[in-house]
Amino acid sequence: MQVASLTYDQVRVRAVLVPLERKVVSRVGYFDRWPLILIDLQTKEGVVGKSYLEPYLHHSPKYIVPAIEDLAEARKGRPVAPLADFQPGRKSLNLIGYEGVAMIANAGIDMAAWDALAKAADVPLAVLLGGTVGRVPAYNSNGLWLTDPATLGREAVELADEGGFDAFKLRLGRDKLEEDLLAISDVRAAVGSNAKLMVDFNQGLTLGDAIRRCHALDDQGLYWFEEPTTYNNLEGYALLARELRTPLQLGENFYGPRELYRAIMMQAGDYVMPDMMRIGGVSGWLRSVPIAAAAGIEVSTHLYPEVSAHLMRITETAHWLEWQDWADPVLQEPFAVVDGQLEVPDRPGTGIDWDEGAVTRFAV
Repeated sequence: MQVASLTYDQVRVRAVLVPLERKVVSRVGYFDRWPLILIDLQTKEGVVGKSYLEPYLHHSPKYIVPAIEDLAEARKGRPVAPLADFQPGRKSLNLIGYEGVAMIANAGIDMAAWDALAKAADVPLAVLLGGTVGRVPAYNSNGLWLTDPATLGREAVELADEGGFDAFKLRLGRDKLEEDLLAISDVRAAVGSNAKLMVDFNQGLTLGDAIRRCHALDDQGLYWFEEPTTYNNLEGYALLARELRTPLQLGENFYGPRELYRAIMMQAGDYVMPDMMRIGGVSGWLRSVPIAAAAGIEVSTHLYPEVSAHLMRITETAHWLEWQDWADPVLQEPFAVVDGQLEVPDRPGTGIDWDEGAVTRFAV
């Protein structure tokens, strides 16, 4: 394998709003369409690296796209070297903060740069990083929101059939404990008592309510409790982790390696699940997850199933991949799921390309 030298040229950035088959109904909001920022990083050598961001809010591209364009312009004519660019890229925007838009924009460029390097080497990203392609265990995160518990059993069966899944993300945090218990029992009745239920509160509870609710659900055999309260209350998470038998999951809001390190040092959770957009793209992941591995903590993913799957193939304590198909409407060839595992295809780069007709239809 020979890695070609590439040079930054320019970037093309487009925003789309794609329809969601199942509406997102959670403590953080309601979404019937999902915003994506599509990035095409063009090099002087003709190789184009592709990535996308999922910025949640419909209007957020107007703040993020200019930052991506500014970063690309500043790198024009320089070698494509994402690991070397990671910290300088953050520092170039540090006057507006290391978190938020600064990290998100850098992550988008970073993922596209790694895609370009792997394409230039004519290998999948996992292979470029010293691993192999193959399957990654996944759970289905496409539904089971805070909707009527009576509808969740039928929906769980649909989710199981989408790829032979036996692990699911279930959202909890309804007004009444009884409603959460009903949601759990209805899903289990539909997909079997051996199904793994990873439950997510989407930061919807105060710390006091989180203590009460999680203790009340601690005997339900749930796979993990995810973000029951505000993500940056690490002291509160440490308290919960000490008291609960059910493992505690957090990490989608870690902005870079130091935040992950801080959470681990505070023993704020049992598992971590970095988000590509916030952890800093591929380079941020490569600098962060070895910290978790050194502590013996298992690492799952949050969103971005395509690039995340490549990274799970080279992660020492790889755990679960969160699968959802929200970007599929604009992808030429979505990744396959077989027997509850995502298949990393033997294609150069991350393996994604745009369906330009769909991009035009969903453009904003």
